[in-house]
Amino acid sequence: MGEFEFIDWIRRQTPGASRIAVGPGDDCAVIETTANRPMLVTTDMLLEGSHFVLAEVGAERVGRKAMAVNLSDIAAMGGTPIAAFVSVGLPRGTNTSMIAEDLYRGMREMGDAFSTSIAGGDTNSWTGGLVVNVTLMGEPGPQGPILRKGAQPGDWLMVTGPLGGSIRGKHLDFTPRIREGLLLQQHATIKAMIDISDGLAADAFHLCEESGCGVVLFADRIPIAEAVRQMSGAALEHALSDGEDFELAFAVEPGAGEKLMATQPIQGITLAHVGVFVEEKALFLDEFGMRRRIEPRGYSHPF
Repeated sequence: MGEFEFIDWIRRQTPGASRIAVGPGDDCAVIETTANRPMLVTTDMLLEGSHFVLAEVGAERVGRKAMAVNLSDIAAMGGTPIAAFVSVGLPRGTNTSMIAEDLYRGMREMGDAFSTSIAGGDTNSWTGGLVVNVTLMGEPGPQGPILRKGAQPGDWLMVTGPLGGSIRGKHLDFTPRIREGLLLQQHATIKAMIDISDGLAADAFHLCEESGCGVVLFADRIPIAEAVRQMSGAALEHALSDGEDFELAFAVEPGAGEKLMATQPIQGITLAHVGVFVEEKALFLDEFGMRRRIEPRGYSHPF
């Protein structure tokens, strides 16, 4: 069983609840509060040996990423972060205090950049490697919670920046697209959205699965990150499947997409039109004028 199969299994086992508007399977859960104002909640765990090598990257960068991946989930829903709750398993040893302090500094740096407080959590030590879990709460943007479902055949698929090669450093040092997710809502109706953590091919397919349609990706329109030029292998393959780009991929109607492409209204980024949603429930690549079906390849945690 892979990661996504396990998530599907959990969804089938989990009963609905009246105040859980959106449960497992999207970037955040959506909780209905008594004030009739939805709350966004997301959580993510980083494990030494699986997500990072502490001796190579340092605890401060780990802390920064631990906060950033959760902020990226809030961005994927078009929301604004509010507060984080952090649970840490520290490796026992002579450097435990230093690791803890550096980890906190990294989380605070990233949290402060987006007015997100560390409001609580839990700390323990053990004989294994560093484990850090962040749970983040936020509130929806002006269009409400933007889900993975909502794309329709004919809609455009767009992304907020270049893809591929994140292992060269971006996977640790990226800036979550909170600002961009909010600004996009001022210029277009965003019909569905996701942050690209598993890879463009995999995450575009997640949008399709939830929306009940398919998508054609245009090989010649996918923006390639400069880091890919320093790597072996086909540049397009890296852009499709490397993952941890943490750009936003979103669906808009064609007219809105044309306007976004013509005006490029968000300073500091270049929006790209990388695909179109279609009725057939599959993932396609249009390359050199030839359309072929491809697998939604990307990163999946092994089980």
